[in-house]
Amino acid sequence: MANIIHVDMDAFFASVEQRDNPELQGRPVAVGGRPEQRGVVAAASYEARRFGVHSAMAMATAVKQCPGLVIVPTNHQKYKAVSSAIMAIFNAYTPLVEPVSLDEAFLDVRGTEKLFGPPELIGAEIQRRIKEELQLSASVGIGPNKFIAKLASDYQKPGGFTVIPQEKVLEFLAPLPVEKMWGTGLKTADKLKRIGVYTIGQLRELSQSFLEEGFGKYGTVLYQFARGEDTRSVEPHREAKSVGKEVTFAKDVREMDILRQTLRRLTEKVGRSLRRDNLKCGSVTLKIKYPDRKLVTRTEGLPEPTNLTGAIYTTVNRLLDKHCQPPVRLIGVTCGKLTREQVITLFPDEQQVKEEKITKALDQLKDRYGEEVVKVASLLEKRGR
Repeated sequence: MANIIHVDMDAFFASVEQRDNPELQGRPVAVGGRPEQRGVVAAASYEARRFGVHSAMAMATAVKQCPGLVIVPTNHQKYKAVSSAIMAIFNAYTPLVEPVSLDEAFLDVRGTEKLFGPPELIGAEIQRRIKEELQLSASVGIGPNKFIAKLASDYQKPGGFTVIPQEKVLEFLAPLPVEKMWGTGLKTADKLKRIGVYTIGQLRELSQSFLEEGFGKYGTVLYQFARGEDTRSVEPHREAKSVGKEVTFAKDVREMDILRQTLRRLTEKVGRSLRRDNLKCGSVTLKIKYPDRKLVTRTEGLPEPTNLTGAIYTTVNRLLDKHCQPPVRLIGVTCGKLTREQVITLFPDEQQVKEEKITKALDQLKDRYGEEVVKVASLLEKRGR
């Protein structure tokens, strides 16, 4: 039975901005950074998409392709608030809601038929409520598992409503291009096309052993997806796997001092996010993008989990010294191997206990008076304060 629902908001960030500003309605809109600051498109309205504008595109390229493009800066606080309202609608029908991002989620509605009717009725009601209560458009896909439900929601965008029962799965999948499959990137798609496989139907003709030989463990996934099989369950309390921040510079940066200052600010934000969610990290990753767009990441494990800014910064700064070759276009820090476990020791490190108390006090000050109330001395010196 088709009892997994996938709801995906249509051009979410851009649609929210168009909703809140009538002058933007019907016009090509891109949400993101300015082109002169090497901004990137975070979301594009459907009017802009007709010109080939899409998310992750350089804003400078988007402006060239769409001369009348209206650029709106991102407002994550607004989008989070709207997302919370959307998730509240989902939770009214089932506790089994797995948010994938701010603008999409999976719902498992098994066992709710007596209260709300069949999955098709629930999906239609959710779509209607989002439109009437939030003045936003959503596409809904319903299928026997997450893989099929997600493909179904993308099938008739925007405002689509597609139901794929189990007996129609193979027929639905057969003509779809292989790149539509979850987790299939350009490299995998190109590799498949080189052996004459362009559609999921053609992929289904290949044996599991052949796919595993050519694609390793992912070959097993390809074999299963080609048959519409997906055993993953909807996880309502899925934990984040990592927390990170990055910044793209308006001009390439050569000075190591500036890179260190930037990393320190990013690390402060990451550390605050970890502490706010009662998380600790077991690894730290430095991310660098060079002017030629070459991307480099380097990761170092930590001797014990931490969420202290100082410990995270010490690690990422060490990675910077080892692996950075300026000039740099983008720099970022990501904390991985997250855990909520509290490590209890009989003889706690006095310096660490002291740092934890100071950090907690600083967090409380920032919560009350804002992020700018306290700054690290080295950052203030560079600003001439």
